[in-house]
Amino acid sequence: MEFVILAVVIAVVALGAISGLVVSSRKKKQLPPPPPAAPKPSVTAPPAEPQVGEEAETPRDEERRTIEEVELPTAEAPEAEAAAPAAEPEAPVAPEIEVPAPTAGRLVRLRARLSRSQNSLGKGLLTLLSREHLDEETWEEIEDTLLTADVGVAPTQELVDRLRERVKVLGTRTPEGLRELLREELLTLIGTDADRTVHTANGIGNGGDEIPGVVLVVGVNGTGKTTTTGKLARVLVADGKSVVLGAADTFRAAAADQLQTWGERVGARTVRGPEGGDPASIAFDAVKEGIAESADVVLIDTAGRLHTKTGLMDELGKVKRVVEKHGPVGEVLLVLDATTGQNGLVQARVFAEVVDITGVVLTKLDGTAKGGIIVAVQRELGVPVKLVGLGEGADDLAPFEPEAFVDALIG
Repeated sequence: MEFVILAVVIAVVALGAISGLVVSSRKKKQLPPPPPAAPKPSVTAPPAEPQVGEEAETPRDEERRTIEEVELPTAEAPEAEAAAPAAEPEAPVAPEIEVPAPTAGRLVRLRARLSRSQNSLGKGLLTLLSREHLDEETWEEIEDTLLTADVGVAPTQELVDRLRERVKVLGTRTPEGLRELLREELLTLIGTDADRTVHTANGIGNGGDEIPGVVLVVGVNGTGKTTTTGKLARVLVADGKSVVLGAADTFRAAAADQLQTWGERVGARTVRGPEGGDPASIAFDAVKEGIAESADVVLIDTAGRLHTKTGLMDELGKVKRVVEKHGPVGEVLLVLDATTGQNGLVQARVFAEVVDITGVVLTKLDGTAKGGIIVAVQRELGVPVKLVGLGEGADDLAPFEPEAFVDALIG
């Protein structure tokens, strides 16, 4: 009996345990999945600015204010800003005006530069004349040296004939005696009595009033004509004269700008017109401006080529005639490139047929051993060389002085 009761108890306990397991299993199936892990805290950005139509939040530590408590900007602020004067733009800085070096003795100061390029002429002649026996072959070499330096056929023959005669009379030839002999003969050939002054004195106009001195600068483009005009302005300013520049070379686009730059450096006003404009009209206006400003000199840079089909020489003649409606032209300077030698003489002849050349400017004389062109061009035109260019520097245009030139030739 006891055995039966024990068996029933065990059965009841086992049945209860099995029921508990079943219920627990069902509860596990009905439970929702565990929530995901909370994200780690991160630094949050400040709240975005409220957009139109949104209400801006007031920070929690700041009390909300009514519209009456908020200070609104006054209407005077914009007016005050408007009333404040605007900052004025800085005015362009005017170029500093240069004071050119005095022209007196300028060629002497440039003597070393001149002697380097002309050394073959002077030294070559002295070497040949110093030979113990001056036979025919030596005299021919002397002629060749002079011709190579572009002295010209006729002047060369004259110089050789005089040297022959004087050497024969001289007898004993010392280096000092030969040098002095050659110096005297070269000065005779070049000429020391010619008027080499650039005439810039005031003239009397057609109306009887005083007008500035007028200088026309002519020549083929490429000879340094515009640069020479600018340098001549410096020469005149250095001598105490006031200058007006006329940019009548309207063929080259850069000519007027180039001339104006030269003028600004020494305080000279430049009268210019449109590219391709009428050169005669610009020249006329330049003289008119010079009269209005009571300037001492008007320098007119003319064209060496033209846009139009009109002949260059006809146009130059027209420029001169138009300018002479104001009054006389004091100087017509022909600019020649010394490196072109005898070709420059062809140009000189053509220009001389149209305008009355009164003087010659030889540029680039430091870059050639053909200094004899000075003699040749003077003989060809019958007018003196008045100025020589001896470099690229602003003050390398010098009044021509025969004595200084010959001394540079023979060292």
